[in-house]
Amino acid sequence: MGGAGPAGGAAADRRHLGAQRGAGHGPRRAQRQLPRHRRALQRPAAATPGLQRGGRAGGGREDGRVPRLARGPKLKIRIGTRGSRLALVQTGLVADRLRAVGHEVELVPIVTEGDVRPVDMVPGEGVFVAAIARALRAGEIDVAVHSAKDVPIADEPGLTIAAYPERADARDALVTRAGGATLETLPEGAVVGTDSPRREGFVLAARKGLRVIPLHGNVDSRLRRLDEGAVEVLVLAAAGIDRLGEGSRIDQRLDPTVVPPAPAQGALAIQARSGDRELLAALGELDDPQVRFAIETERTVLEASGGGCRAPLGALVMPSDDGYRLLAYAINAEGRVRGTSGSGPADYIGARARPIGEWLAEAW
Repeated sequence: MGGAGPAGGAAADRRHLGAQRGAGHGPRRAQRQLPRHRRALQRPAAATPGLQRGGRAGGGREDGRVPRLARGPKLKIRIGTRGSRLALVQTGLVADRLRAVGHEVELVPIVTEGDVRPVDMVPGEGVFVAAIARALRAGEIDVAVHSAKDVPIADEPGLTIAAYPERADARDALVTRAGGATLETLPEGAVVGTDSPRREGFVLAARKGLRVIPLHGNVDSRLRRLDEGAVEVLVLAAAGIDRLGEGSRIDQRLDPTVVPPAPAQGALAIQARSGDRELLAALGELDDPQVRFAIETERTVLEASGGGCRAPLGALVMPSDDGYRLLAYAINAEGRVRGTSGSGPADYIGARARPIGEWLAEAW
């Protein structure tokens, strides 16, 4: 796959794709290449004067500000979450981090449009995010935890991404009932279930002769339908399977130059109100600047291409010996792939994201 593009050659970097730490060049200067609202938050020097102590029994202040505990600088924080097992696990990861430093955390389940759609209806843009964002703006919750790849490109008025914590494996995974398969060894005509035009396009480009059918639902329901025989193969995000403790079911973690992951796949986005400065400071302790740089760069590629979260485009930023490696690929309805990869310091990679996205848009 690949082709010469704005970022140079297409050599694959096959190192583990989870951790974003240890790169040779920090992202601070490269933040200047991103829109101002997407740069890393600066922690305030002092707490917001208007943040009140105490709170009403049963759920916070009517003005939406976060109530503080009676003593000390710790906060009472209500985190909105979907009710699926994966969403609860992901929210629990954030809640545990906050509790570990003394904050009091309550999880507030919220039903989203994506949760109530018919199981085989194609999800629209932001269907897993919108209801939680509304509750956040209304002051019903204080924090939202999203899968970063589900967050719409357009900014939510009055809200900000306060932190991107450490990232899980960004790759897609191949799962079969029997196990032990690879994309290359799947039998001719094998039925592959996926909810993603991106995965469908790149899988068929890499391996002819497969039959791909739409298969939606959360990770648990898709694994169940695989086991029931609805499909023979699943392709889905490795991060979700790993977080559910089902990593042993993965047959193959797919090379990102073969099936490039969705921008921001494997990352969590912690969202809060833009005006809750003391809460933003607390959440900022969870932010990993190198993960933030990777996610914002990948999303800039997507934004510049004109696509949304279901676009047939993949982008991934990984650490490399000289800073970061960016790979980005798109595929059109005829199965034609356009892609590029390149590495360099953070400033260089950040500056290349937008022109690469615009170049990839020509594939469509």
